[in-house]
Amino acid sequence: MSVTLSAKTVVQDLLDFIDGSPSPFHVIKNIEDWLAEQTQSWERLEESAKWTIQPGGRYYVVRDDSSIILFVQGQKPLIETGFKIIGAHTDSPGLRLKPNAASGSNGLLRLGVEIYGGPILATFTDRDLSIAGRIAYKNDEDHITSSLIKIERPLLRLPNLAIHMNRTVNEDGLKLQKQTELPLILSTLADEQLPAALFSELLQQQSGIEAARILSWDLAVYDTQKGAFWGAENEFYADSQLDNLASCHSALQALLDPSILEPEATLVCSFFDHEEIGSTSNKGADGSFLPDVLERIALATASNLEDFPRALAKSFMISADMAHAYQPSFPNAFDAEHKVFVNKGPVIKVNANNNYSSESISVAMFSDWCKQEDVPYQYYSHRCDLPCGSTIGPLTSAKLGIRSIDVGNPMWAMHSIRESAGVLDHEYMIRVMKRFYSS
Repeated sequence: MSVTLSAKTVVQDLLDFIDGSPSPFHVIKNIEDWLAEQTQSWERLEESAKWTIQPGGRYYVVRDDSSIILFVQGQKPLIETGFKIIGAHTDSPGLRLKPNAASGSNGLLRLGVEIYGGPILATFTDRDLSIAGRIAYKNDEDHITSSLIKIERPLLRLPNLAIHMNRTVNEDGLKLQKQTELPLILSTLADEQLPAALFSELLQQQSGIEAARILSWDLAVYDTQKGAFWGAENEFYADSQLDNLASCHSALQALLDPSILEPEATLVCSFFDHEEIGSTSNKGADGSFLPDVLERIALATASNLEDFPRALAKSFMISADMAHAYQPSFPNAFDAEHKVFVNKGPVIKVNANNNYSSESISVAMFSDWCKQEDVPYQYYSHRCDLPCGSTIGPLTSAKLGIRSIDVGNPMWAMHSIRESAGVLDHEYMIRVMKRFYSS
């Protein structure tokens, strides 16, 4: 398989983005840093302030540090073009630290965790783990503020039980008791040491914030191993959080493409936290964030209140989330007529029960954009005897009343701590998204 230099270059950029983004809070910080490096200037809008929006202007809004909406204001009125939206999510399933995380027994200090979303828990064993996220604290002015923290060295571990004590693990699979067997080993603990104090001291050393000032945190467990290419011709790549940072990255690449400088329509990228736990939050796709921002764009640019629903009636959204690639070791997990393959192009996801927002018109539109870019595409339908997952597509489409489609690139081992996908597919998706924005 021939993998072009451009495809490998853009995937390396993706891997660097993921490796620098071990929590949703880091995702947003890295996107902001990325925007600051662009030739075209981007203005951050605060939700508490009055907005002034100009045609051709580039803006973004952040809600609670882990969801972001970016938009380029179109040259034409919204009622003529509507919004062109790409949606994805910034969170990934995994483990999150509990508030009273540190506990000690038998000479070891362990950190208690909660399960976030639906990770494959067994994949967290025997990995070089660490923590990253947001710390809330009181500053010198006695105001509550926050700071990012990322401990880059291997800090934690969940050692597997030796096969001599779990003789049937290869027949029955590794099953972890969620309350008692998931706490992660941090260090040895002397008799006189207090677990909470030792952990607080660690946070102080890593953040530079006095331990007494630290009030709370949102800390995720992450794998310190960097992303990598693999395969005979480096045609695959592996990393954590491909679901769904690969979709965020492809959408950003399309929005920031130099060829899209003065679009006629208003272009939107919306990246939400909390998709993996249902999206029902103030910053999730089932919350008010996207409707609020779109309505404020309309109010700042439209001539009357009726312009906003008129603009929505002409709008379209691509809900981008990764798809399940066929794995030949497990053929019975797939619908034989809807197997999708890595490096064979973006996947159009269809579900009759509206777990995906795709329908015949939106499918026809997306497939046409693929054809215009000479990009192959595939159809995915889940087995009828297995529960089907969902995405932000049905939620946002219903909330806004706009046409939508669910698509994603094929990948292996979704929700593992180490996922894999195809190098060619990432560039394919970027090309189609650029076509959508420029059509």
